[in-house]
Amino acid sequence: MNSEIIVALVAFAGTLAGTFGGIITSSKMTNYRLQQLETRVNEHNQYAKRMPVVEEQIKVANHRIEDLEQYHKQ
Repeated sequence: MNSEIIVALVAFAGTLAGTFGGIITSSKMTNYRLQQLETRVNEHNQYAKRMPVVEEQIKVANHRIEDLEQYHKQ
């Protein structure tokens, strides 16, 4: 084979390897970022589920404070 053809084939193989390596690396990074985002969303959802409970506890505490304030005014 001509040396030009061999050089062209080696260059082509290097280009393919570099391209696929970049695609795989980019894909891994995207998957990692998605997993991190899913983790943050799950944490947020846990807070969203607990907020109504906290709000109800605050209402109860405020009502108890109002009762105590009225008791001390009498």
